[in-house]
Amino acid sequence: MRGRKATTMTSDEPPPDDIPDPPTWLSDDARVEWERVLPILLNERRTLTVADLASFANYCTAIGQVAEAARILSREGLTFTGTSGPKRHPAVAIRSDGMTQARQIAAELGLTPASRARPAIREGSDDGQGLGPLFGGLRLD
Repeated sequence: MRGRKATTMTSDEPPPDDIPDPPTWLSDDARVEWERVLPILLNERRTLTVADLASFANYCTAIGQVAEAARILSREGLTFTGTSGPKRHPAVAIRSDGMTQARQIAAELGLTPASRARPAIREGSDDGQGLGPLFGGLRLD
Protein backbone atom coordinates (compact mmCIF):
# COMPACT_ATOMS: atom_id res chain seq x y z
CA MET A 1 0.00 0.00 0.00
CA ARG A 2 1.11 3.51 -0.69
CA GLY A 3 0.99 6.56 1.49
CA ARG A 4 1.68 7.10 5.13
CA LYS A 5 0.70 4.60 7.76
CA ALA A 6 -2.18 5.74 9.93
CA THR A 7 -1.30 6.67 13.48
CA THR A 8 -3.28 5.85 16.55
CA MET A 9 -5.53 8.51 17.93
CA THR A 10 -4.26 9.64 21.29
CA SER A 11 -6.03 11.51 24.02
CA ASP A 12 -4.72 14.55 25.84
CA GLU A 13 -5.77 12.85 29.06
CA PRO A 14 -2.86 11.02 30.69
CA PRO A 15 -3.06 7.31 31.38
CA PRO A 16 -3.32 6.22 35.02
CA ASP A 17 -0.04 6.36 36.93
CA ASP A 18 -0.19 2.68 37.78
CA ILE A 19 -2.37 -0.27 36.88
CA PRO A 20 -5.66 0.17 38.75
CA ASP A 21 -7.11 -2.71 40.73
CA PRO A 22 -10.14 -4.34 39.12
CA PRO A 23 -13.55 -3.36 40.50
CA THR A 24 -14.65 -5.59 43.36
CA TRP A 25 -17.83 -6.59 41.51
CA LEU A 26 -15.97 -8.30 38.65
CA SER A 27 -16.18 -12.09 38.52
CA ASP A 28 -13.01 -14.16 38.77
CA ASP A 29 -12.97 -14.67 34.98
CA ALA A 30 -13.41 -10.94 34.39
CA ARG A 31 -10.58 -10.17 36.83
CA VAL A 32 -8.27 -12.50 34.92
CA GLU A 33 -9.06 -10.62 31.69
CA TRP A 34 -8.55 -7.27 33.48
CA GLU A 35 -5.11 -8.33 34.66
CA ARG A 36 -4.20 -9.85 31.27
CA VAL A 37 -5.22 -6.98 28.97
CA LEU A 38 -5.00 -3.77 31.02
CA PRO A 39 -1.18 -3.69 31.16
CA ILE A 40 -1.10 -4.02 27.36
CA LEU A 41 -3.46 -1.08 26.84
CA LEU A 42 -1.80 1.10 29.48
CA ASN A 43 1.90 0.35 29.17
CA GLU A 44 2.48 -0.98 25.66
CA ARG A 45 -0.13 0.79 23.51
CA ARG A 46 -0.83 3.71 25.87
CA THR A 47 -4.35 4.04 24.46
CA LEU A 48 -6.45 3.70 27.61
CA THR A 49 -7.21 6.60 29.93
CA VAL A 50 -8.98 6.82 33.27
CA ALA A 51 -12.18 7.76 31.42
CA ASP A 52 -12.03 4.46 29.51
CA LEU A 53 -11.87 2.21 32.57
CA ALA A 54 -15.66 1.80 32.81
CA SER A 55 -15.82 0.58 29.20
CA PHE A 56 -12.90 -1.71 29.86
CA ALA A 57 -14.68 -3.11 32.94
CA ASN A 58 -17.73 -3.78 30.75
CA TYR A 59 -15.49 -5.61 28.26
CA CYS A 60 -14.06 -7.75 31.08
CA THR A 61 -17.56 -8.49 32.39
CA ALA A 62 -18.64 -9.70 28.94
CA ILE A 63 -15.55 -11.92 28.68
CA GLY A 64 -16.33 -13.31 32.14
CA GLN A 65 -19.90 -14.13 31.10
CA VAL A 66 -18.64 -15.92 27.99
CA ALA A 67 -16.22 -18.01 30.06
CA GLU A 68 -18.87 -18.94 32.63
CA ALA A 69 -21.45 -19.85 29.97
CA ALA A 70 -18.84 -21.93 28.12
CA ARG A 71 -18.08 -23.91 31.28
CA ILE A 72 -21.79 -24.53 31.87
CA LEU A 73 -22.24 -25.71 28.29
CA SER A 74 -19.22 -27.93 28.56
CA ARG A 75 -20.72 -29.64 31.61
CA GLU A 76 -24.39 -29.70 30.58
CA GLY A 77 -24.31 -29.70 26.78
CA LEU A 78 -25.86 -27.36 24.22
CA THR A 79 -29.37 -28.77 24.61
CA PHE A 80 -31.61 -30.13 27.32
CA THR A 81 -34.86 -32.04 27.24
CA GLY A 82 -37.83 -30.02 28.38
CA THR A 83 -41.50 -30.96 28.66
CA SER A 84 -41.98 -30.37 24.94
CA GLY A 85 -38.77 -32.03 23.78
CA PRO A 86 -35.17 -30.93 23.18
CA LYS A 87 -34.41 -27.24 23.61
CA ARG A 88 -31.38 -25.05 23.34
CA HIS A 89 -29.65 -24.49 26.65
CA PRO A 90 -30.16 -20.91 27.95
CA ALA A 91 -26.39 -20.57 28.38
CA VAL A 92 -26.04 -20.66 24.57
CA ALA A 93 -27.81 -17.28 24.34
CA ILE A 94 -25.85 -15.88 27.30
CA ARG A 95 -22.57 -16.94 25.67
CA SER A 96 -23.63 -15.46 22.33
CA ASP A 97 -24.70 -12.14 23.89
CA GLY A 98 -21.44 -11.95 25.84
CA MET A 99 -19.41 -12.60 22.70
CA THR A 100 -21.27 -9.87 20.83
CA GLN A 101 -20.81 -7.36 23.64
CA ALA A 102 -17.15 -8.26 24.08
CA ARG A 103 -16.49 -7.92 20.34
CA GLN A 104 -18.18 -4.51 20.14
CA ILE A 105 -16.41 -3.10 23.18
CA ALA A 106 -13.09 -4.65 22.10
CA ALA A 107 -13.39 -2.78 18.81
CA GLU A 108 -13.98 0.49 20.68
CA LEU A 109 -10.92 -0.14 22.82
CA GLY A 110 -8.72 -1.05 19.84
CA LEU A 111 -8.40 -4.70 20.82
CA THR A 112 -9.34 -6.21 17.46
CA PRO A 113 -7.08 -6.45 14.41
CA ALA A 114 -9.62 -4.51 12.33
CA SER A 115 -9.90 -1.68 14.86
CA ARG A 116 -6.12 -1.35 15.07
CA ALA A 117 -5.89 -1.13 11.26
CA ARG A 118 -8.39 1.73 10.91
CA PRO A 119 -7.01 5.15 10.09
CA ALA A 120 -7.03 7.49 13.05
CA ILE A 121 -7.03 11.24 13.47
CA ARG A 122 -3.51 12.47 12.99
CA GLU A 123 -1.99 14.94 15.37
CA GLY A 124 -1.61 18.37 13.77
CA SER A 125 -4.25 17.78 11.08
CA ASP A 126 -6.74 20.10 12.70
CA ASP A 127 -6.75 23.85 12.30
CA GLY A 128 -8.25 24.47 15.73
CA GLN A 129 -11.77 24.89 14.36
CA GLY A 130 -12.43 21.20 13.79
CA LEU A 131 -12.33 21.65 10.03
CA GLY A 132 -9.20 19.67 9.25
CA PRO A 133 -6.98 20.17 6.21
CA LEU A 134 -9.79 20.06 3.63
CA PHE A 135 -11.53 23.25 4.75
CA GLY A 136 -8.77 24.67 6.94
CA GLY A 137 -8.12 27.62 4.64
CA LEU A 138 -11.71 28.90 4.58
CA ARG A 139 -12.72 31.79 6.79
CA LEU A 140 -16.03 31.11 8.42
CA ASP A 141 -16.18 34.18 10.71
